[in-house]
Amino acid sequence: MKLVMMNDRSETKIINETLALCRLGQSRLAALCSNKTTVAALALLLGSSLTALAGTDNRAPEVPDERLAVDDGFKVNFHGFGVGVQIYTWNGTDWGKAVPRATLFDDEGNVVADHFAGPRWMSNSGSTVLGTVVVAVTVNPNAIPWVLLSATFEGGAGIFANTKFIQRVNTVGGKEPSENGAFVGQVFESPYTADYFFYRAE
Repeated sequence: MKLVMMNDRSETKIINETLALCRLGQSRLAALCSNKTTVAALALLLGSSLTALAGTDNRAPEVPDERLAVDDGFKVNFHGFGVGVQIYTWNGTDWGKAVPRATLFDDEGNVVADHFAGPRWMSNSGSTVLGTVVVAVTVNPNAIPWVLLSATFEGGAGIFANTKFIQRVNTVGGKEPSENGAFVGQVFESPYTADYFFYRAE
């Protein structure tokens, strides 16, 4: 991976770097992705290789640390597979806090939501939820942590309505650079994938 400027962004670049990072060995999947349909199909294939299918899988994931588990009284309402980048900006001392930019896919490879700064998730139908980190646990030193977040529903109709908790698990990639930045304001986009589970009260 390499350092990139903020304006050096494309879906093709993100997906191709994610493929190299995941090292799943799928034949010819690093071909250029020029449209949403291809990206969605790619995300579906990656997701099926890493974990259970998203969207209709309402089972809570197994977690290696009980602090990541959601309390009784809540159930999985939606499970999406996220593909995107964690964005880091060099401030002269360190790379700062990561800002996500990702797309969530359902089990049919459909784009269902965007994930962005906040962290927030917005469904295609307009429901928005804001997450607040409760605990982060490093499961793989080469990937961003698994995270449990409390959730604040911000409105709109759709899959995120009345969400109370969110889990980010099965993370691949997304780490900050190991070397210092060359100048203040330098941006590094680190490709990652993750499963996201959204919980409502039973």
